[in-house]
Amino acid sequence: MKLLIVTAVEEFQKDVLKLFKKAGIEAFSASEIDGYKNGNNSVVATQSWFPGEKGGSESLLFFSFAPEEKIDPFFELVTQYNNTLETENPVRVVVVPIERAI
Repeated sequence: MKLLIVTAVEEFQKDVLKLFKKAGIEAFSASEIDGYKNGNNSVVATQSWFPGEKGGSESLLFFSFAPEEKIDPFFELVTQYNNTLETENPVRVVVVPIERAI
């Protein structure tokens, strides 16, 4: 079992859900997050005096405790998907080994 972590801008939500399904990963969780990049649009520059204004990009964080044999197919699907994008915000994926679980 591995911990699979995926981040994507909100516009890619339906596509990421399809990638999970194609890879056979049926159980996962998702959460809305704000994504930031350092550089011209630094976090400091995007902070606002007005709490109603958001500075980050609306993004999503997905995670799944996935069987090891489903990790490589998921990575391949995301790589193929990212190759079709014309954006600087590709879907990001990391995998973390699980030492112990209950």
